[in-house]
Amino acid sequence: MRQQLVIVGAGPRGTGILERLAANAPELYAGSGLDIHLVDPHPPGGGRIWRQAQSPLLWMNSQAEDVTMFTDDTVTMAGPVREGPTLHEWAGLDGRTFPDRQLQGRYLRWVYDRALADLPPNVTVHHHPHRALRVGGSREGRQQVWLEGRPRPLPADLVILAVGHQDAELAPEQTELSAYAREHGLVHLPPDFTADSDLSALEPGAPVLVRGFGLAFVDLMVLLTEGRGGRYEGDTYVPSGREPVLYVGSRRGVPYHSKIGYDWTGDRPPLPRFLGPVEVAQLLARPGGFDFRRDVWPLAEKELGFAHYHRLFTAHPGRTAMAWADFEEKYAAAGDPAETRALVAAAVPDPADRLDLGVLDHPLEGVRYASHDDFQEGLRTYIEADLARRHDPAHSADLAVFLGLLSVYGQLVRLGDTGSWWHGFFSYLASGPPGPRLRQMLALSRAGLLRFVGAGMAVTAEDGVFRATSPTVPGFSVEARALVEARLPEPAITRARDSLLRELHADGAAETPEGLLRVDPGDGRILDRAGRPHPRRFALGPYTDARTPGAFTRPRTGGPAFRQNDATARAVLALLGGSLEKELAR
Repeated sequence: MRQQLVIVGAGPRGTGILERLAANAPELYAGSGLDIHLVDPHPPGGGRIWRQAQSPLLWMNSQAEDVTMFTDDTVTMAGPVREGPTLHEWAGLDGRTFPDRQLQGRYLRWVYDRALADLPPNVTVHHHPHRALRVGGSREGRQQVWLEGRPRPLPADLVILAVGHQDAELAPEQTELSAYAREHGLVHLPPDFTADSDLSALEPGAPVLVRGFGLAFVDLMVLLTEGRGGRYEGDTYVPSGREPVLYVGSRRGVPYHSKIGYDWTGDRPPLPRFLGPVEVAQLLARPGGFDFRRDVWPLAEKELGFAHYHRLFTAHPGRTAMAWADFEEKYAAAGDPAETRALVAAAVPDPADRLDLGVLDHPLEGVRYASHDDFQEGLRTYIEADLARRHDPAHSADLAVFLGLLSVYGQLVRLGDTGSWWHGFFSYLASGPPGPRLRQMLALSRAGLLRFVGAGMAVTAEDGVFRATSPTVPGFSVEARALVEARLPEPAITRARDSLLRELHADGAAETPEGLLRVDPGDGRILDRAGRPHPRRFALGPYTDARTPGAFTRPRTGGPAFRQNDATARAVLALLGGSLEKELAR
């Protein structure tokens, strides 16, 4: 009988696994034949998020030269490197272009087709355009993957879950807000993938409260302005008259930092330096476990500082008051944050050249404005300053911090679930919108169609309306009959709207305190509540405790997702190639 592998999810993660299966099969698979079943209601390659059937107004938040689905020699893995074109090389684009998502969907489809062509002739891929409902079967026996609309399950020797972002049942606060909206004839749009949201109920000219200032907000802004017929003439927005007025706030009260708009030159900081494999191994070996804030964050903070100051001292030495060798030695020896701050103050004269991650994370902490209008002007000034700095190579230490963030994330993946704060902090600093999107925010603000609420935005439902306030502008409040939660649902497996993950949990799969699926960091096998890896079930993606910055990455940055894909593909091929029975006998 031919062996059967089921991969649930045919988006970029499933496509990346397929590419690694093709790359490793010549070495590891000597079976008589293998059927790979890809289960996804959306087209292979792009999947749901990157499908080609979405608005051409929606962009990637990465430049075309910074997007690849192919490995290189910076990826730490056992499998072979199979190089391929970046998005800009494949599409013949200027590398500095921010492509639309439709183009990325076409690139991903091409990568998928190439992976199919690279598979050995005895391996066949079948796409099933259905939702997977549940996975059944004992640890020792073949698995069954039940599909929506199919009376019989797919048999599987092994199963890989690569399902990506999931819809979720509403959290208690969202449930209350939705109930209030139904009772009072209001509009409440809970966390969702913005491209899938029905925005037709948001009326022209009406105020709309928006909670969330990240990438989901950018999509919402685009669809409710240009998507309704408005246009930009230089730095001026010309409305169509169909736009609502967006009142946006969030925990930080500011948009994500702009993407950096210049290239790297010179030597990169030698990373990792303070948070690498040795430190990760020590953290994992602690008998009582580790605490992120107490044990991990100080190492990450020191790593990011090292990246920042290495660049400042080596590329902009005129702005320092100490030789790099002396600073590096003292920086490494500094035993606490106060000692580090004193060293930096002595060695870096201009406070603007010093890295303060606390201020970066909470730029409006303690800041108060006398009026709502004053705050509008103040936040426009903040955005303009961010755009200027992120496009000025004189501040190239910021790009070094970006590289440090990638390095830190690559190490944290090995630690499992480190909580949700880190992922949000990373996205805020490293995965913000293109500069042109922030310039559009400024134009919409000047046109009066985008109004800033502030940090710590609180929303209440009373007197038949939604009301938003923020301590940034004491005494100010705004009322609206519509509220949009501009963010993706939290990836908690027990609240997943899709039954697949809930059923997996009910069948014994373990979850972390944050609600993520626990997996073996070595190869992605799903762990049960006793910590045992399942011999036939694997999982990769944002709903696991080994989540990475993304399923694709910038070239020559190590690609944690690529490393995971390779490890999982090799484990699967080794099991299918003859060691499955030995594994089951353990």
